[in-house]
Amino acid sequence: MVVCKLFLIYMIYSFLGWLVEVIDLFIGEHKFVNRGFLIGPYCPIYGKSVLLISILLNRYIDKPILLFIMSMLICTVIEYLGSFILEKVFNTRWWDYSQKKFNIKGRVCLENMILFGLGAMIVMYLINPLVLKLVNALSSHTQLILAIVIFIIYFADNMLSLKIILNFRKNFDGSRGDNTENVTDLVKKELKKQNKVFNKRLLNSFPKLKIIYRKKKNNEKDN
Repeated sequence: MVVCKLFLIYMIYSFLGWLVEVIDLFIGEHKFVNRGFLIGPYCPIYGKSVLLISILLNRYIDKPILLFIMSMLICTVIEYLGSFILEKVFNTRWWDYSQKKFNIKGRVCLENMILFGLGAMIVMYLINPLVLKLVNALSSHTQLILAIVIFIIYFADNMLSLKIILNFRKNFDGSRGDNTENVTDLVKKELKKQNKVFNKRLLNSFPKLKIIYRKKKNNEKDN
């Protein structure tokens, strides 16, 4: 039952994170965009971050400054690793903070680090008590049924989204160019030509997407 409860908390914050992203983009660009890689309304990176903070840092709830700093570091590490892993797997930079001050390889930046810390404070002191109260109000049987149903939907979404993104990646193989910017432009044009809903959604969700171009070594070139 502890696992069920943690999973439900994870999904609640994944949804709330998605909601924040959607609202932020709507305010800035006055349009709805389904943020993230998955089809459903959730951004797992938020769920992972809040779950880790809740488990690891709850003991520091009476030390707000320490809680702020450690929350900031945890969220930043998660975002950096997420960017690094996605780039290695898909040869693609899905977000880029290179234009912002005090960034680390464009993967994370000071502005976001501070926002992460502030967001974690709001979560720990204001939102978490309400979420825990909501989950604890459910009977063990209800928690189990909800967790199973949501997990099945979530798992299916992950599998379908992964398949679509792998197909999305195939468009990179035929790209022609001599630098990251050129290859990125060519790939985006090709994706738009295909007129597929998911391609458009990814392009809208990640407007700063970059296809990383790396020159092949002489021994890797085609014969």
